[in-house]
Amino acid sequence: MKFNTLLIHGGNSEDPTTGAVSTPIYRSSTFHQHVLGGEPKWEYSRTGNPTRASLEKLMAELEGGLAGFAFASGSAAIHAVFSLYSAGDHFVVGSDVYGGTFRLINKVLKRFGLEFTVVDMQDLAAVEAAIQDNTVAIYLETPTNPLLQIADLAAIAKIAKAHRVKTIVDNTFATPYNQKPLQLGADIVVHSATKYLNGHSDLVAGIVVTNDQEIADQLAFLQNSIGSTLGPDDSWLLQRGIKTLGARMRVHHENTAAVVDFLEKDPRVARVLYPGLASHPGHEIAAKQMKHFGAMVSFELQEGLSAKQFVESLKVIDLAESLGGIESLIEVPAVMTHGSIPREIRLQNGIKDELIRLSVGLEDPDDLIADLKQGLDQLN
Repeated sequence: MKFNTLLIHGGNSEDPTTGAVSTPIYRSSTFHQHVLGGEPKWEYSRTGNPTRASLEKLMAELEGGLAGFAFASGSAAIHAVFSLYSAGDHFVVGSDVYGGTFRLINKVLKRFGLEFTVVDMQDLAAVEAAIQDNTVAIYLETPTNPLLQIADLAAIAKIAKAHRVKTIVDNTFATPYNQKPLQLGADIVVHSATKYLNGHSDLVAGIVVTNDQEIADQLAFLQNSIGSTLGPDDSWLLQRGIKTLGARMRVHHENTAAVVDFLEKDPRVARVLYPGLASHPGHEIAAKQMKHFGAMVSFELQEGLSAKQFVESLKVIDLAESLGGIESLIEVPAVMTHGSIPREIRLQNGIKDELIRLSVGLEDPDDLIADLKQGLDQLN
């Protein structure tokens, strides 16, 4: 089945009880058991819910994995993955990751004895050099948030396998429409499903998919034990959003090409970070491992120009955190999504005060460009 067909007909696309083509919302917290001490398929909705199970099966199929798990947020999904490990375990982590991941690692996980070494995932020698005797996994994003850096997934997975460690990939920016980390050698994929998978900015959710049965069994245990599961209503809404992922991504990509072309030509923009540009240092790798280059663009204003003034002047593009919705969203990472990272570390990693992250939506591209132009015009 081709991907766009799988989006619509994958998972449990038909309710086995009624034949409904839209999986029903099973709001029941518990389920009648006919045999004491038996093994019922459904018993308690934290452990398993038919609506959530349909979503999880669909996501496993889309990512090419054995099992999927739906959580109450992307952060909850990431936390569950790190909960697979124990005090004293060491991770090699990408230097450019979502600010919430940085916060989780430094403010929570380190308190429980997990150890981390941060490296630039573009530097394969540095990645391998950071692996220690107690290393259990390499954790990365590609494209990264917010610098749109590209890591060679196949090469990193090869290094990981040589050292008998796992590869964990945050695939939020790319989505399975554009990139399949498991097919490139990764062991676990995580998503903030709040973003492109849902696509409508009306729910918060996280997804984990793995192609390793032992990991799947452990994740099922953790999902039930920790309990940060996605409710049936949001599971249904997320599955509905996924059905249009292919159609949405095609328009996202078309609009992004037009916006990037405009930004590249404007003298008030110091540089544009987008893997679809031939000038991008990760362009060739992105072209090899991605179907398309995505709809996230970051750009820096010329030094001295006010990012605050620019984003506050926009009229069509919304100043808001998050990304991947039908509406275009813009933010300043240094103040918003990555504000929890100390400034000296932000600057060291390349996140300047003038850096702006844009999630290109589905509006008419002429309106988006006109809005960006009028915002830039106010900086002169």
